[in-house]
Amino acid sequence: MRGQDRFRLSAMKTVIAAIIAGTMVLVSGAIYAQSVQTTPRIVPRVTGAAQPMGDVPAPPFPRPVTDDKRVMRNYPEQPPVIPHSIENYQLTLRANRCLECHRREYTEGSGAPMISITHFMDRDGQMLADVTPRRYFCTACHVPQTDARPLVPNTFTDMKASGR
Repeated sequence: MRGQDRFRLSAMKTVIAAIIAGTMVLVSGAIYAQSVQTTPRIVPRVTGAAQPMGDVPAPPFPRPVTDDKRVMRNYPEQPPVIPHSIENYQLTLRANRCLECHRREYTEGSGAPMISITHFMDRDGQMLADVTPRRYFCTACHVPQTDARPLVPNTFTDMKASGR
């Protein structure tokens, strides 16, 4: 009989623990639901929609800046921006249209600047005969310029302009 009493006591403790846990879950759920209803929602206005997931007409595609002027860089080691349209450029494992003008052999005929010497170094600093695979996909770092309105204000100032 003593073994049966232990079993009943153990089962009773398990049932009581389950009831307490269930009650705690229900109470915390009710508290959370009440706080969600009373807390005002702050939605960032990046998309322009008043309601989250609301319908907003799509803005027109920004036009690429195609003046072919080199833009001054804002900080050292910044990748230069692409000063021309790259629409319909093929950039795959087998083809990279950027290299048709920017590869060392073609820069004289195209007038385009040669890609940086760092694009020929592997991760160990060894020079390769061709562009290293980790620098092959140009648009991972270089971006074309467009006339798009910025989504957030930019207050960047160069170190020289700030007087430091």
